[in-house]
Amino acid sequence: MDKEVSLGNIKKEAEKYYAEGDYYCSEAIVAVIKKYIDNNIPKEAIAMASGFPVGIGGSKCVCGAVSGGIISLGYFFGRSNPKDKQVNKTLELADELQQSFKENHKVLCCRVLTKDMEMGSDVHMKQCIEFTGEIARKTAEIITRELNIKTVE
Repeated sequence: MDKEVSLGNIKKEAEKYYAEGDYYCSEAIVAVIKKYIDNNIPKEAIAMASGFPVGIGGSKCVCGAVSGGIISLGYFFGRSNPKDKQVNKTLELADELQQSFKENHKVLCCRVLTKDMEMGSDVHMKQCIEFTGEIARKTAEIITRELNIKTVE
């Protein structure tokens, strides 16, 4: 039987990882992509995502969830050799991911997204948990579409 990926489970588990403090947003996304789409992704890929939460190292720049999604896209579609034209496809998919987030939230900037929120407050956590699930799901949609992997809710 061909592999089948549950987009709903990916979303829920990414949110759970973040909500329970197992991983921050970017790490949670890489972890669920590893678990549900390709368990051969090295665990070090999760570690590579550890500097992106709270807008890259706490700077509140680019949303960490979006960064985690782009890291995951890079694993599947990025290049590892100079001059490999595959980079153009990766850029296209990364743009699709960030555009979908901007369509839903207007900006990528963590500082703007969390304006007037106390970091760690219930309202902040609720929002960022939702962002994590949203981006985990969208990242999985892109990966599965591009790799022709069947999805279910």
